Amino acid sequence: MPLKSLKEKISNKKYSVTFGEVVKINATVITARSLKVSISDIVKIVSNETNQETIGMVTEIDGTTFFITPFSFVEGFCSGDRVFLDQTGLNIPVGASLLGRVVDPFMRPIDGKGSVNSSKLSPIIKAPIAAMKRGMINEVFSVGVKSIDGLLTCGKGQKLGIFAGSGVGKSTLMGMIVRGAVAPIKVVALIGERGREVPEFIEKNLGGNLENTVIVVATSDDSPLMRKYGAFAAMSVAEFFKDQGLDVLFIMDSVTRFAMAQREIGLALGEPPTSKGYPPSSLTLLPQLMERAGKEEGKGSITAFFTVLIEGDDMSDPIADQSRSILDGHIVLSREMTDFGIYPPVHILNSASRVMNDIISAEHLKAVMKFRRLYTLLKENEVLIRIGAYQKGSDPELDEAMVKKGEMEQFLMQSASSQSDFDGAVATLLKLMSS
Repeated sequence: MPLKSLKEKISNKKYSVTFGEVVKINATVITARSLKVSISDIVKIVSNETNQETIGMVTEIDGTTFFITPFSFVEGFCSGDRVFLDQTGLNIPVGASLLGRVVDPFMRPIDGKGSVNSSKLSPIIKAPIAAMKRGMINEVFSVGVKSIDGLLTCGKGQKLGIFAGSGVGKSTLMGMIVRGAVAPIKVVALIGERGREVPEFIEKNLGGNLENTVIVVATSDDSPLMRKYGAFAAMSVAEFFKDQGLDVLFIMDSVTRFAMAQREIGLALGEPPTSKGYPPSSLTLLPQLMERAGKEEGKGSITAFFTVLIEGDDMSDPIADQSRSILDGHIVLSREMTDFGIYPPVHILNSASRVMNDIISAEHLKAVMKFRRLYTLLKENEVLIRIGAYQKGSDPELDEAMVKKGEMEQFLMQSASSQSDFDGAVATLLKLMSS
């Protein structure tokens, strides 16, 4: 390609005229030199033979040599290929035109509905809301699931985790929350999941309705960098609407796949593995993402739900443990309840909402505490009751729990296609717990 044509092509795409050179390539890292770059700079690698292009991020610098983690696969590139600096950095186009669309982390549409016209650029990486600029969480955020609204009430700007093993019902509960949540804008990040699950989630769990919804997708076959920054890109989209004073629902599935992507990147760069092979950067990355959600004074709010896959239903998994320490509450899904046919299988006794006491009435709180107490009594004495060893009249509270057992289980159950309003859920709970 003539030098003049190459310069014109580069100037149109805002790449530097100076360039570096690839000196080494492996499956996950490209090594280059002779270009002045900084950590997190975005570069374009151009093949000398085929003009094939890919972009990557500078993740390590050693003297004049720097290391690039590519956003896509590296097949077809070789030593001697040119490396150009992208002057725009890691920014994505955001705007109202994203509503109703399914896009990749760079906001490129993957739903076959044409291009997305958004002129405003927003950086993918931003600082979280400053501590003293965070608004108080003092309003209820209804999700349309009566067991959560009634017993684990969420507030606008709260961050919660949905913890579950595989096949317990995370995606179904996510769909119920997206459909039933009282929020003008909904942003869903599907990170590291199977490609088959994306159309299934849209059609089965959302009923094909993407009104006021943006879905950002980075599937398991995408590169680790795409999976990592897909989560940050989705959060940037949510922040755009939050800055306009809107209340945004943000749901991400899953934090575990996000951490695994960083594990691949960190280990490829030589980071030492710690618990379950996760390098330190995997754990430090979680608060950088999660703390960007919340309520900001003078602006809107981002109420976030992050799903966490707990392998073997082990809540001491390092990612689950770290996530629980950062979030403002956790919703644990029980495989045992699934076996009993209780959907959604929210394990009330193992779940908690850290802001619930501040946003609900005293009467509501009293009913919640009574429900938990009666449910605990049932679980503790389940074996005695089943074998007939418990004599009625021995414990008045347990007697009441046994009488109300069917109604309590009915309160926890809700079909995936139905929705519940907050006031109705609270009224049902108060009636059920009345003496």
